Amino acid sequence: MAEIKSLVKDTAIYGVSNILGKFLNWCLVPLYTYVLTSSADYGIVTNLYAWTALLLVILTYGMETGFFRFINSKNEYPQRVYSSILWCVATTSAVFAALVTVFADEIAESLNYETHIEFVAMMGIIVAIDAFDTIPFAYLRYQKRAIRFALLKLITIFVNIAANIFFLVVCPYLREKGVDSIDFFYNPNYGVGYVFVSNLISTIVVTLLLLPEILKAKLIVDQHLLNKVLKYSLPLLVLGIAGIMNQTIDKIIYPYLIEDMNVAQSQLGIYGACFKVAMVMMVFTQAFRYAYEPFVFAQNKSGSKRAEYALAMKFFIIFSLLIFLGMVFYIDVIKLLIHPSYWEGMRVIPIVLTAYIFQGIYFNLSIWYKLTDRTMYGAYFSLIGFFITLLLNIIFVPVCDRLFGAGYYASASASMICFFIIMLISYFVGQKHYPVKYELGKIGFYFLITAILYGASFLVNDQNLWLFYGYRTLLLTVFIIIVLRTDLKGLIPMIMNKLHRK
Repeated sequence: MAEIKSLVKDTAIYGVSNILGKFLNWCLVPLYTYVLTSSADYGIVTNLYAWTALLLVILTYGMETGFFRFINSKNEYPQRVYSSILWCVATTSAVFAALVTVFADEIAESLNYETHIEFVAMMGIIVAIDAFDTIPFAYLRYQKRAIRFALLKLITIFVNIAANIFFLVVCPYLREKGVDSIDFFYNPNYGVGYVFVSNLISTIVVTLLLLPEILKAKLIVDQHLLNKVLKYSLPLLVLGIAGIMNQTIDKIIYPYLIEDMNVAQSQLGIYGACFKVAMVMMVFTQAFRYAYEPFVFAQNKSGSKRAEYALAMKFFIIFSLLIFLGMVFYIDVIKLLIHPSYWEGMRVIPIVLTAYIFQGIYFNLSIWYKLTDRTMYGAYFSLIGFFITLLLNIIFVPVCDRLFGAGYYASASASMICFFIIMLISYFVGQKHYPVKYELGKIGFYFLITAILYGASFLVNDQNLWLFYGYRTLLLTVFIIIVLRTDLKGLIPMIMNKLHRK
């Protein structure tokens, strides 16, 4: 019981810090859309950060998981495991950073960033340092120092936000007021470059703060041990790449699918900003994941709890659909968070939200291959999803660009279709290996009600704002009442009873 309590406590700390971190990073989106010169600038940010996410998976090559596997082995010395893995990742990261810096011209040309060579060099250094830092962070988790781990993660984000505000808001204000002392380090024409400068500063700061953990590693590398770790970890690289490509491939290849590079960057900026706005759903999914994984494995220790898994799935879907309706009903208010030049892309938000719902359901379904030790199915599903996303983007992005002037409709739809298909495949395969009686009838009922209410929301236009938002609020209330009467019948009497006692 003590171990479970410790797990729940650490999970809460990691979960809250992760979710808070994502929310704080999300807050940068309004800043970028209002401050950066054009949506094409944010397109550069979207594209390079998609590359960064992929490269980070490659540069860690499963060593973080390998670290936990071998440092807890009775046959290995923890300090030797930590030191060997740390210096192995340090070496590959240093080589990568050096290669990117030396060949920055050629890489920038292949990415169509000939005028922004330093962006490529900076991002190469940033991702190399981030890959190295994953091992000291893993060491903190091994030592069960969850609070220090969370604090360092949040400090990184706060420094990044502070640096962005300083370079993108404060410095332009000071220059406008005639403060010439900032001219030696501030260039008003550098614009989007300061996004990467800020990231580099925050990455360096957190690495310096990790020095106590880094210095605990001895200057030794056990080659025999390292061979075992690599043999275990490298197959995980395939799963990691497939998984991250599902989320980033559209943003990586988008500039190559539109003939005009400036148009492509502008569209990608709009798509990237609107995708970020919809991340509210992803934050909810992430929060659920942090609570759900410990719940599943803890429940499984005391025997099969398939009824509980089915119940968790139903309530996940109910609250996901509630978030969906809340966002699409008040999308005209939400869009005020970003600059008007990005509003044309807000029409993809319902599609992106639906994709996140399918992704969350897919994650819930993944318990069958995790509990039955058939994790390779996760790799198969991710690879299927990757090929679906890649193919649909290649075929339909140019078509949507010609027809609607917005190829990102195809990208958003491809993501939704991808997760819908692998969700169905995982369900049917899972029912053969680990059958769970999900309440499909009731789940279908809630999806139907959501579709009806969403369709009904277009029956009243926004000429009278009071009527418009009053009507949509009524529709949202209808959904909540249906949930309360169908699945939470005892909730209101319980609340009223407690209020009465007080």
